[in-house]
Amino acid sequence: MASATLASSSVFAKCSLTHKQNPLSFSLSKPNCSFLSPSLPPSSLSLSRPSLDPATPQTQRPTFELQAKLTQEQYIKILKSISPYGEDVDLKEIAAKIYKRRNKPKRQLGSADIFAVVMIGSRQYIVIPGRWIHTQRLKGANVNDKIVLNKVLLVGTKDKTYVGYPLVTNCVVHAVVEEQLLDDKVIVFKYKKKKHYSRNIGHRQPITCIRITGITGYEDYPASTLDTADVTDS
Repeated sequence: MASATLASSSVFAKCSLTHKQNPLSFSLSKPNCSFLSPSLPPSSLSLSRPSLDPATPQTQRPTFELQAKLTQEQYIKILKSISPYGEDVDLKEIAAKIYKRRNKPKRQLGSADIFAVVMIGSRQYIVIPGRWIHTQRLKGANVNDKIVLNKVLLVGTKDKTYVGYPLVTNCVVHAVVEEQLLDDKVIVFKYKKKKHYSRNIGHRQPITCIRITGITGYEDYPASTLDTADVTDS
C-alpha cells in the first residue's frame, strides 16, 4: 500500500512538472504509469489539447440521420411488443391516436379559421372567435353587455392576411362581457435600510373578462395572399 502511494505521488509530481513546462499538453507515457491501465500500452495514455492549426485534420463528429415518420401499422407492431396484455387488447385504436397526435399539422388556428389583433386601451390582444380574454377594466360595461372593438390592426385567415395601415378599415370585433373581476394580488414591498422604514402593500388590478363572438367587416379590405412556395423557400 505504501509503495503504491509513493508511486502515484511520483507520477503526479512528474505530470505536474510536465504540465508546467508545456501548459498546452501533458502526457502520462512514463513507465511508472503502467499500473493505471495494464491492458493499454503507455503511449495510449497521452492526453493533449486539439490543434488549432487549420491545416491539421480534425476528427469528424458523428452524424445522425433523422428518424422517418412511422406508419400506423408500425405503431401497432411496437405496441404489441411492449404490451403486457399480449393479443387480448385491440391496439388499433391506441395506435390510431398516437399516429394522429404525431402527424398533427403544425400550422393551425384551433377551432376557428380566423384571428385578429385588436387594440384595447394601450395594449394589443390576439383574439379568436369563441375564446375568452382578460383585458384592463372596461368602465361602464356590465355583465352580458355586447361590445364592439373597432381598433383592429390585423386579420388573418388560412390563405390571406389583412394588414392595417394602421387599422383595418370597417373591421370590427364583436364580444360579450362575461365578468368584472380583480386580478391576482401583487405584493408591493418597500424598504429603506437603517431608517426603520418598511411598507407591505397588496394590490389587485381590476380587469374585465370578455368572450369573442365574431370578426366582421374585413372582406372589402385589400388582402395580401400567402404564397406557400415563398413560405417553404424561406
